[in-house]
Amino acid sequence: MDFVAGAIGGVCGVAVGYPLDTVKVRIQTEPKYTGIWHCIRDTYHRERVWGFYRGLSLPVCTVSLVSSVSFGTYRHSLAHICQLRYGSPDAKPSKADIALSGYASGLVRVFLTSPTEVAKVRLQTQTQAQKQQRRLSASGPSAVPVCPPACPEPKYRGPLHCLATVAREEGLRGLYKGSSALLLRDGHSFATYFLSYAILCEWLSPAGHSQPDVLGVLVAGGCAGVLAWAVATPMDVIKSRLQADGQGQRRYRGLLHCMVTSVREEGPRVLFKGLVLNCCRAFPVNMVVFVAYEAVLRLTQGLLT
Repeated sequence: MDFVAGAIGGVCGVAVGYPLDTVKVRIQTEPKYTGIWHCIRDTYHRERVWGFYRGLSLPVCTVSLVSSVSFGTYRHSLAHICQLRYGSPDAKPSKADIALSGYASGLVRVFLTSPTEVAKVRLQTQTQAQKQQRRLSASGPSAVPVCPPACPEPKYRGPLHCLATVAREEGLRGLYKGSSALLLRDGHSFATYFLSYAILCEWLSPAGHSQPDVLGVLVAGGCAGVLAWAVATPMDVIKSRLQADGQGQRRYRGLLHCMVTSVREEGPRVLFKGLVLNCCRAFPVNMVVFVAYEAVLRLTQGLLT
């Protein structure tokens, strides 16, 4: 049942956080943006509301599976660790047990998320040359709002077309581009995520209760998401740049080269690009994720008892 609850929580979370995720990726990969509001205004001006949801269909289709695997892996890893260490899967785990189970959850999800992350980032950062050219043509002396034949079409027409194009042009390795940064990002961030959630739930549980109320779950889930993204943001920047690097001439030879080049060209602050946005997005998203997750678990437990 952990898998089902995780799937429902994940879908709710992506519905809340995707527009800010688009802004975050563009800030991390396109140096022209000076801040969050600059990116939001520019995206809306060029692409309207749809621009914030570019590449959404694939994450929506896959997030239930990914979230299911993440929460299911965490719970089952924790049960196995408790069985090995204490002789019972229902024994109270230590903080180290929770962190290790969260780390395992983060590593497992990478194999599922890397191709969808590549497609999402490519679609989110794809330049809208056709729209820009059409506007330029319309504003010219002829004022004919027709895109000339030479106007380039967007390279990727959608998530599946993007995946097929990347696989054809860059091979299987292209679908797992940036996976080394993704491993470093998700392993540590999910260890932080589940550990901080467990600690906060313990603190926020009323006296005589083993679990917090709904408000406690909201606060614990939101804070856990913020802390996880605070840990994840440096590798998230590198991951996004590596995955976006394939549209035109390649700039980066690998994770270390990307990190060194980015820091040399833009300073150490580049590794924290999108941090404020990540944290602002993480709080409401993970409030929703954990409330939905806990609600489904409690509902099913109530039905089974």
